[in-house]
Amino acid sequence: MSARRTWLDRLRLWTVWPMLWKEFLQLRRDRLTFALMTGLPAVQLLLFGYAIQTDVRKLPTVVVDASRTGESRALVQVLQNTDNFRIIADVGSRDNARRWIERGAARVALIIPPDYQREIRRGGTGVAQLIIDAADPQSSGAAISGAQLAAQARSAQLLAQRYQLRAPVEVRVRPWYNPAQKSATFIVPGIVGVLLTITMTLITSTAIVRERERGTLEQLIVTPIGKTSLMLGKLIPFVLVGYVQMTVILLLGVLFFDVPVRGNLLLLYAMALVFILASLGVGLLISTVARSQAQAMQLSFFFMLPNILLSGYIFPRAAMPEPAQWIGLALPLTYFLDVLRGVLLKGVGVSDLARQLAALAGLAVVLIAVSVRRFSKTLD
Repeated sequence: MSARRTWLDRLRLWTVWPMLWKEFLQLRRDRLTFALMTGLPAVQLLLFGYAIQTDVRKLPTVVVDASRTGESRALVQVLQNTDNFRIIADVGSRDNARRWIERGAARVALIIPPDYQREIRRGGTGVAQLIIDAADPQSSGAAISGAQLAAQARSAQLLAQRYQLRAPVEVRVRPWYNPAQKSATFIVPGIVGVLLTITMTLITSTAIVRERERGTLEQLIVTPIGKTSLMLGKLIPFVLVGYVQMTVILLLGVLFFDVPVRGNLLLLYAMALVFILASLGVGLLISTVARSQAQAMQLSFFFMLPNILLSGYIFPRAAMPEPAQWIGLALPLTYFLDVLRGVLLKGVGVSDLARQLAALAGLAVVLIAVSVRRFSKTLD
């Protein structure tokens, strides 16, 4: 009993409480900032969730049909049925098709020659040409795959009609975790990590700098509060803000984008704590390096771009060059994206995410420890 009382007494006398009280009072007084920290992520989620689409559909397509036959019309229909193309006009000539593409009114042009049906009826091969605006590789890739799919489908139909044959090989695809292949199901869980990173890093990157610019840092130094308590007092209130943000984003993701929640939310929130601490550690480290809030903002944005592009948020890391993959391994978001998609979409447990948890915990400990150590060097 006495040991328990001693532990409680130590907890009550912990020097972090005055710092925590100061930070919570500051948050209470600055209600606009708190509202922006919790409201802006909701607006950004709705904007990004609807705007960011990785699946390219309904590319505007013009047709030059010099055949004007049933076979040419069937090819156009099969192409449109792939949902990769949206036929917007029959432009009559190749030169007109070029002009449509050059001014950006069309992305694809289908050219069907006059002898298209005659070659098919003779038992030969009807050859059509698809001209693609490849300035955007993602759109051109979708057009190429759609064209190949349409050609295979129409060829199978004609062979079945001509020779009464069925396809000798059939591969039946069954997609797991995102069977409808909706972009939002992939993008929205990642937005949770991205917005947490942006907010947590920006908030804490100006924490120490703001105290220095206001002239209150010297007052904190002379108070009987250790540097570790000072840092924890700066971090803990924003951990709670991070949880509020995460809850708002997850609720909106489920309500507006039908993001599934197949795993344990308690596990997700527990692992999110380690990620939030790692993100706060990044911001805190920046705040010990920067000498002004402008410098802190610039360093934060310098960290944001590789954090988003190299973490696998949009682009798969397996397709990146090895140096880029190595840089990604030093980013907390890389591991938290696996946690988010694993828990929400796949329903995996903690044993499947042990590597990600260990990496996040290691980054959080290193970043906060280095920040505390650097802070002692910047007191002067």
